[in-house]
Amino acid sequence: MTTLNSSFGLEYAPVPFMVRIGRREVLITRDFRKRFYAVNPIIECDTGIEPGHLEVLLFKRWLLILSKAH
Repeated sequence: MTTLNSSFGLEYAPVPFMVRIGRREVLITRDFRKRFYAVNPIIECDTGIEPGHLEVLLFKRWLLILSKAH
């Protein structure tokens, strides 16, 4: 499992679900962070909290974190 920065606060998130596909990891969880900007209602992409991470927010609720497996 990819270790995330403690400032991300993943320990307070609902139980995440991780899928490992080859050398890639996809972590799926509910988004619990307060966003201080207008979020696209269907899909929102952003850089992750660590280098090599990509965050995809689906329907303002589901957060997918794509990363390279270690």
